[in-house]
Amino acid sequence: MDLSIGEVARRTGLSVHTLRLYEREGLLASPVSRDASGRRVYREADVEWLEYCTRFRASGMPLEAIRRFAALVRQGPGNESERLALLREHEERVRERIAELEESLAVIRHKVAVYSEHVAAGRATGLWEPTGSTVD
Repeated sequence: MDLSIGEVARRTGLSVHTLRLYEREGLLASPVSRDASGRRVYREADVEWLEYCTRFRASGMPLEAIRRFAALVRQGPGNESERLALLREHEERVRERIAELEESLAVIRHKVAVYSEHVAAGRATGLWEPTGSTVD
């Protein structure tokens, strides 16, 4: 089933501008076809690829890494180990970021517990005073 750029934008949540940018930047796994009038024609596989790109970006993968991955895919079979290495590197960066976020969440949870206790007991005045008297 052929899809217009507007349909793909609606399905992926990406703007038409972003879809054109992704194409220009070489982030797609295959070239976008054109109809007889020169309009872009997308396939389901393109939508699936764009969903991967969206997740890669949301997880912090740099555009250059996505571009490299897409180039490897476009080259076809024979470079799967290079693709895998690229994905594993990104996976490790995501795991490190998740660990950082979990540490931050633990601090936030502690602060929520301290403030909740003080507010409930009516002892919230003086929490985190600039004088350094209380650093809860």
